[in-house]
Amino acid sequence: KIVRYSSGVICIGMNGDRMDELKLPSMVSNNEDPKGTAFSVSVDATKENGITTGISATDRARTVNLLADPKSKDIDFARPGHIFPLRAREGGVLTRDGHTEAAVDLSVLAGRSPSGILCEIVSEENPVEMARLPELKRFCKKHGFVLTSIVDIAQYRRDTEELSDDDLGQ
Repeated sequence: KIVRYSSGVICIGMNGDRMDELKLPSMVSNNEDPKGTAFSVSVDATKENGITTGISATDRARTVNLLADPKSKDIDFARPGHIFPLRAREGGVLTRDGHTEAAVDLSVLAGRSPSGILCEIVSEENPVEMARLPELKRFCKKHGFVLTSIVDIAQYRRDTEELSDDDLGQ
């Protein structure tokens, strides 16, 4: 459903150590993104991993699954590609209230690999815009998704984890 309802730009938030293991450097040396989103070079899984062009939903799903797999190696990926890895800040949403960190934190809270897929949902009401909260609420209800927020994830972590000053960005 991600490719069908999104703008087509699919990202995966990952922790920095894992990105270093996979040799995923920063996309630019001078990041001018207003929110400081840390894009790395884009990737596709290699043909040896069953990828054709890299653009299909199946190829992109294979790529993100390999990125999340702790057994994958840097040689499993071709650069550039159609998936955009994003470097999450250490400490997650407690140090940066970004979608990248929220995706990684949510994955960890779910007991999964510290990586999470991100996309922007296109508005069905105004297809040249991104969906906003009221429409996202309807979208989630229609598709059986749970809606949460970065603030909710951060509060949950504060309520359930024993945190040091380092974890809180102090």
